[in-house]
Amino acid sequence: MKLIRVLICDDQPVVRAGLRLVLRPEPGIEVVGEAEDGFGAVEAVERLSPDVVLMDIRMPGRDGIAATELIRDARADAHVLILTNFDDDDLVREALLSGAAGFILKDAPPEQIVEAVRAVARGEAMLTPTVTRSLIDAFTEQSHTPIALPGADQLSAREREVWRLIALGLSNGEIAEHLVLGESTVKTHVRRILGKLGARDRVQLVVMAFAAGLIHPGENHPEG
Repeated sequence: MKLIRVLICDDQPVVRAGLRLVLRPEPGIEVVGEAEDGFGAVEAVERLSPDVVLMDIRMPGRDGIAATELIRDARADAHVLILTNFDDDDLVREALLSGAAGFILKDAPPEQIVEAVRAVARGEAMLTPTVTRSLIDAFTEQSHTPIALPGADQLSAREREVWRLIALGLSNGEIAEHLVLGESTVKTHVRRILGKLGARDRVQLVVMAFAAGLIHPGENHPEG
C-alpha cells in the first residue's frame, strides 16, 4: 500500500493540531508537514512533495484559492482538499475551478476526513450534490451551446458512459456496480478518459461533461 503523504495548511494552530490527531494514527497516512498560510503551503509543497494538501480556504495573506492554483500549476500530482467552516458554494466553486480535488467541512467527523484524504489520493473528487450543481450553474450561465472537446471523439461508448457517471458524482466503486464491471476495469477507463480529454482530474471531467452536453441540468445520480 502506497503511503499517503499529507500536508496540513490552516492559520489556526488548534485546527492543525486536531487534524494531526485524526490522521497520524491512520495506517498508510503520514503527516509530513504543516503551514499556517498560503505562502507557507506553496513553499512546503515544493519542499516536501505531499500527495494530499489539506488547505484552509480562508487565510490572511494568500488564501487557499490562490495557493491551490499555484500548487496545481507547479505540482499536477498534488491533490488539494479544501477545508472550510462555511458551506459557501461560491468560494468552494472558485477553489475547485482553481484545481482543488474537493472540499470537506472542518467539523466533519474524523472518519469522513480520513476517507476524504484517501479518496482524493486515489484520484477521486470529493463533491457534494450542492457544489456539483453550483459548478454546473456557473458553466451554464456562460454557455448553453455544447462544445466539441478535443479528444472526445476518441472515447469508446463505454468510456463515454463512465465519463457520464463520473459527472453524476459516482465513485469508481459505484460505477463498477452500476455497469457490472470490476473496479480495476473502471480505474483503467478513468485513466484513459483523463488522457484522451487532457483533463487533470475528476473535477475537471465534471465541468467538461456539461460543456460537451453529455450531462444536462437537472439530471440526477442514477441511484436517485
